[in-house]
Amino acid sequence: MIALFVYGTLLTGEANFSVVEPYVLSVRPGTVRGALYDAGAYPGLVLSGREERLVLGEWLILRDEGLAETDRLEEYYGPGAPNNDYERVWIRDAGNEEREGWVYVWNGSRGFPRISEGSWRRRYKLQ
Repeated sequence: MIALFVYGTLLTGEANFSVVEPYVLSVRPGTVRGALYDAGAYPGLVLSGREERLVLGEWLILRDEGLAETDRLEEYYGPGAPNNDYERVWIRDAGNEEREGWVYVWNGSRGFPRISEGSWRRRYKLQ
């Protein structure tokens, strides 16, 4: 089993949840510390910096083969690969340190606007 924190299109009911749905064993709400940025069709998470706050998301507990599917979707080709869109790093939940797992992150904002709400879903409910 693999734990994966998701905060955008992989959330239950969102556009890319169907990619992981066949591998999902359970879903739990969660939060991490970081900043979300709006790239249009999807968000990016940055884990450190002056804009850090709580980011709302979900912990997906996946069968092992589900991680390979999310790696393809997120264009993650391995640690430090030059063509990665995201990096995959280990993180702990901000509200429950016993909960930990993988998350896909950016190294910086890439010039996109910050999602001040800390939630991809809330961002689009407010617009």
